[in-house]
Amino acid sequence: MSRQKNVVKLTKTFVDKSTPDDKKDQTFYRDELLKGFALRITSSGTKSFVIEKAIGNKVKRITIGKYSPILTVEIARKKAQILLGKIADGKDPIAEKQSVRMHQTTLMNVLEDYMQARKSLSPKTLYDYKKVVTNCFPDWLNKPLVSISKDNVEKRHMKVGKERGETYANFSMRVLRALFNFAAGKYEDSEGRSLISDNPVKRLSQTRAWYRVERRKTYIKSHEMNAWYQGLSQINNEIFRDYLLLILFTGLRRQEAASLRWDQVDLKGKTLTINNTKNHEQHILPLSDYLYDLLSKRKLETFGSDFVFPGSGTNGYIHEPRKQTAKVMSHSGVNFTIHDLRRTFITIAEGLDIPAYALKRLLNHKMHNDVTAGYIMTDVERLRRPMQQITDFILKCMGVLPSEVINLNTKINFNSVYK
Repeated sequence: MSRQKNVVKLTKTFVDKSTPDDKKDQTFYRDELLKGFALRITSSGTKSFVIEKAIGNKVKRITIGKYSPILTVEIARKKAQILLGKIADGKDPIAEKQSVRMHQTTLMNVLEDYMQARKSLSPKTLYDYKKVVTNCFPDWLNKPLVSISKDNVEKRHMKVGKERGETYANFSMRVLRALFNFAAGKYEDSEGRSLISDNPVKRLSQTRAWYRVERRKTYIKSHEMNAWYQGLSQINNEIFRDYLLLILFTGLRRQEAASLRWDQVDLKGKTLTINNTKNHEQHILPLSDYLYDLLSKRKLETFGSDFVFPGSGTNGYIHEPRKQTAKVMSHSGVNFTIHDLRRTFITIAEGLDIPAYALKRLLNHKMHNDVTAGYIMTDVERLRRPMQQITDFILKCMGVLPSEVINLNTKINFNSVYK
């Protein structure tokens, strides 16, 4: 940027006739009548009025606006006088403008910035966050964040609880709390003061207004496993059948299983790898004999597809198979959710005589503050026997293998797994 030391009397005639310097990005003409008031012309010919004044020992430039029939030279000069007067009184018009703009930040602005900043969150999580905000706070989307009070939060929590359920109400408020916390760190004025000094969602904790929702603990019990498997076998959709079986025999989350790609499966090494996990730690699982056979067969049936469970959706893989799940429940008489399959795997794994560190690795649980765990290098091969142990137990319950085929060396006490 270049400054021209042109000092002239800014008039309508002069401004109309003035042209930019072709050799400069910006050309400035400074008013001889009002010090600090100037005309700026860009190389494209755009004409704007500005003021230039030292604020905090640093010369700053503030744009008044573009020259137009509405913003004439005289009107611009009067606006310049007001701004220069504020600066003379020790005020900072730039900081004031920034503060006003900051306090006009809406809930939708914060949501968009949050989704842009949180690159580590999965697309599914971001989709869920946006959905809950638009569903539960539609009238707040264009509302300045600072205008959302503790009373607003408390009343909306009760409203959502009555209309959409207590679990969804709690989830909506956790998302809102996250947005307020994000805004507290993201938006601040020129003096470093945060837009949010107190998160209004704290009211729910202070008044103990959160709904007490019991964590779902359902899973497929041992005596239901055979009926469930027989019901699954009646489904013609092999992709869906294998998808549910993979979750049951690995404990993967449904999105991890649904989006599984063939480049994550090593049939030679008999392993599968999940990179984008909930705890952000790579999860490598050995394939039991049953899983190896299942995936080998699936590899032949999905030749040419990048995904283990291809689907017709926009992502290219299986998505929300609710109708098929309902059919399995109808055929088997066993009510379940896809996440119940993960809980079933976890329940079985925790009930077997598997070493604690191997168990945590199989379930991909973080070992918080566990110093010993830091010195143990659990190779995937050390997980192969416990993985086979879990598989054999599930197969036994489903009636797929006769009891004599089970490896007796695992010494499974089938009666003690489910309590």
